[in-house]
Amino acid sequence: MKKRLLSLFFLVSPFLIFAQEQSTSEKIDATFKAYTSWFVDLVFYAIPFSDTVQIPWVLIVLIGGATYFTITFNFAQFRLFKTSIKVVRGDYDDIDEQGAQEVHPSGDDLTVVDGDLPETIKVEGHHGEVSHFQALTAALSATVGLGNIAGVAVAVAIGGPGATFWMILAGLLGMASKFAECTLGVKYRDVGPDGTVYGGPMYYLSKGLKEKGLGKLGKGLAIFFAVMVVGGSFGGGNMFQANQAAAQFVQLFHMTNDNAGLYFGFVMAIIVAVVIIGGIKRIASVTEKIVPFMAVIYVGAALVILALEFKLIPQALKLIFDGAFSTVGITGGFIGVLIQGFKRGTFSNEAGVGSAAIAHSAVKTKYPASEGIVALLEPFIDTVVICTMTALVLVITNIKGGYFEYGTEISKGVELTATAFDSVIPHFSIVLTIAVILFAFSTMISWSYYGMQGWKFLFGKGKVTDLVYKILFLFFVIVGASIKLGSVLNFSDSMIFAMVVPNMIGVILLSPKIKEELAKYLKAIKIKK
Repeated sequence: MKKRLLSLFFLVSPFLIFAQEQSTSEKIDATFKAYTSWFVDLVFYAIPFSDTVQIPWVLIVLIGGATYFTITFNFAQFRLFKTSIKVVRGDYDDIDEQGAQEVHPSGDDLTVVDGDLPETIKVEGHHGEVSHFQALTAALSATVGLGNIAGVAVAVAIGGPGATFWMILAGLLGMASKFAECTLGVKYRDVGPDGTVYGGPMYYLSKGLKEKGLGKLGKGLAIFFAVMVVGGSFGGGNMFQANQAAAQFVQLFHMTNDNAGLYFGFVMAIIVAVVIIGGIKRIASVTEKIVPFMAVIYVGAALVILALEFKLIPQALKLIFDGAFSTVGITGGFIGVLIQGFKRGTFSNEAGVGSAAIAHSAVKTKYPASEGIVALLEPFIDTVVICTMTALVLVITNIKGGYFEYGTEISKGVELTATAFDSVIPHFSIVLTIAVILFAFSTMISWSYYGMQGWKFLFGKGKVTDLVYKILFLFFVIVGASIKLGSVLNFSDSMIFAMVVPNMIGVILLSPKIKEELAKYLKAIKIKK
């Protein structure tokens, strides 16, 4: 396989060098836009509420769904927060192990290699085949990324400090969505003859809705979701990440070579190939190291800044709470601030999109709700902790340095965040660049798994199917780092958020099943106690 991948790199090199010509990139972009702009406009259509306020319909669906799940499951994100920590810590592993025969009813017939089920996540010495912690970090690696660095800066600059308040609220509500969709991901997953796990919205849409007598609807929604997740994996989960990582790398080292992005793309593709060839097991083993490392470095630096500028924290918090309900200086007033905060929080953690359920489905447990409880930590870590840290640093440093004016549009969020960190910790922008590259890398390898699962659902499960997808994915790594294709990326982003439609329909219709699973797990925990 490695030889085939290397051959691919040499075959696509002439095309990519040619495509780097500005006129060629513009032609490709213009042609693509002509055929796809209608879909992008539809997905991101903003409903006008006034002359100055427009709310994207997809945002309304995400927040509405999150609110519905919060109420339906009796504020599970707060009630079960302590439990989620215990599950990740392994306090209830013995309960999970008792369910082995429910997950693999024909367990004696499964192919076992060195005591491990191939392609599943493994913790050596652990009686289960899947670690809750690894599943959490694999899913987190797909959401914790550039949005936490650049996206938050854009939200604060446009919406003011008050956007932070609504961003936190979006994260807290999103915890309920993650709980719901990831519980279903485990409940309706498939396990192949060799122990490989296949899961995600594709499966709970097709299998779950069939149980409710809605087989045709479920199958159609599942196919639509699978197509969207494959497209999203090539663009927003791949090309955009490679493009931003390459841009930061080139800028850091002041490279002037026109082919610098191409060379960076080749190196990145090779590194990504080494990881994704090993499947979800290797992906998880990498993300469980990268995600905590990134979080500690980034959040640690933010905490250092807050400690050094602690006298400004009360003023910053006052700006955040006052600004959350303020109509002064912000386009759209109160609603404008609310939209910016909710938009960034929701788009950052992807709660309700359904993508995370694919990673969490690989967990082996008797009780699907156990992994749903673990998954609710994602929006908390991604949005409530990391995004909020970024926002606080921006607000505090702006009080002192006045680096930007609230209520103004900005296009380069990474640079703004880098300036904020550099103002207190000199040359931290170098570390931030490394963080951007690591964020991009971890996002790419997790989205490769998401896209692969969608690809297998559409085209079947086999080595040839795997190879075709992986070759295409690596090809787009190089494309993303090499050329500018704005319309392609816009189309891919729209595919990711189009996943919201089938996912929300399925999760809402299957909510009674989630309640049943939660009751079973909480009863098991109570018995253990």
